[in-house]
Amino acid sequence: MARLRTAMDSAFWDLDLATPRVLDGNAKAIPGEPFPMDGARASRALRIQQVSLLGNGFPLGIIPSLSPTSSKDLGSFSLQSLLLKPSTSNWWLGLIGQFRPKKLISSIKAEFKSDEAEFPSFKDVAKHILDKSLYSFGLTTQLSPTPSTSIKWSTEGHGEKKGRRHKMMLFHKLPYHDITFEAAWPQLFVDHKGQYWDVPESISLDLLSLVSESGLRYRLGLHKSSDHPLAVNATSHDPPAALLPGLCAKAAFSYEKSMDFWRQREKREDIIERTDRGLFWRPSYDVRLNEPHSAISGIIGGTCAAWFGDRQKRSPLSADLFGSVCYTFQHGCFRKFYGDLTRVDARLDICSASAIAKRVLNSFKSSSSDNTEDPASHPRLNLIFQQQVAGPIAVRLDSRILLDSSSDKRGPHVEDFICSLTYSFRLLESGKAVFWYSPKRKEGMVELRLFEF
Repeated sequence: MARLRTAMDSAFWDLDLATPRVLDGNAKAIPGEPFPMDGARASRALRIQQVSLLGNGFPLGIIPSLSPTSSKDLGSFSLQSLLLKPSTSNWWLGLIGQFRPKKLISSIKAEFKSDEAEFPSFKDVAKHILDKSLYSFGLTTQLSPTPSTSIKWSTEGHGEKKGRRHKMMLFHKLPYHDITFEAAWPQLFVDHKGQYWDVPESISLDLLSLVSESGLRYRLGLHKSSDHPLAVNATSHDPPAALLPGLCAKAAFSYEKSMDFWRQREKREDIIERTDRGLFWRPSYDVRLNEPHSAISGIIGGTCAAWFGDRQKRSPLSADLFGSVCYTFQHGCFRKFYGDLTRVDARLDICSASAIAKRVLNSFKSSSSDNTEDPASHPRLNLIFQQQVAGPIAVRLDSRILLDSSSDKRGPHVEDFICSLTYSFRLLESGKAVFWYSPKRKEGMVELRLFEF
């Protein structure tokens, strides 16, 4: 099913969204904004690990991606490769490099056209090749002192920009909880409009409970932001309130439940194929998609937050309710070579009950002095369509529809859209390479996703 837990995760500061704008491959969702689409979420595997594995399937281990830059002459197209990867049993280090070829090609062409009588010298060509704006480098290391604890540190620099990005994460797994500490200088955030913001300093501490058999789950977190957020590509100079400097304590709880209308359970004989040469093991290309079914699921929960030492224009105390309901229909087992998977997920999201109630009350007033509208004040419908093309290859379409019935607005319309092509690896049970593109952000990249439940 479409991820119901996005409803709670998006209220905190650790929800990763995939982006090729940075070498570690992810940006944070802004808390309190509309829930991101499932197709926008970043892989759980670290980007440098993805490049290491995906490089085996690309010529010379070079992986392409698309992302706009502030300097148009650099172009959107880039190439990434893993340059170094020493490791031991509980430690590893990786160096990733990125190259943007457009400016180099344009510069060399200009050299040939500038003086047709003479062939460009080696020195002239080398000057363009060594232009630092063409290159970006990222270094990541991870240490696991115990099986339940891991420490990650990364730094990256982009030749066309000043300064570097630094990140540190400490993860510790308890029997019934996960503890995560993250810090970044700066931290990249992306809003629901596809606009990016840099927060100079972002530090968060999070305690997450595992989902109990009853469906209950809770989270506790602290977050501190320092200095004023900087717009990366945003046209507005007013940053989201959640990114303004301050210290925030937040708590949330949720209850989720699912029910099958019908389900065709997988049996042992289903994955054994009889041929003239004998018996062969033929499981589904993805264990998540091995049972045709029709089901409904839902989640409801609440959040409360307190801001300390806050001089910004926001409430020091707040509380809200959220909820999602999802219907899923799947035909096929994704086991045969053709025509064995068609799946539709439709998820209705209520991001903020208080924002919707406020909008409804304001609609009865003849006039309102506040012309600004909370982006979470409208329900949104997320639609996911998946269709097998051939064998392990499938196409996936994610769309988010804003359900706005106001007469003076656009009405219901597609707010965001992501198209993906996936290649599932049967031996990994639920691992796949995902080639996705976002027309709204004009970005695209290749990711390796494992057990994305």
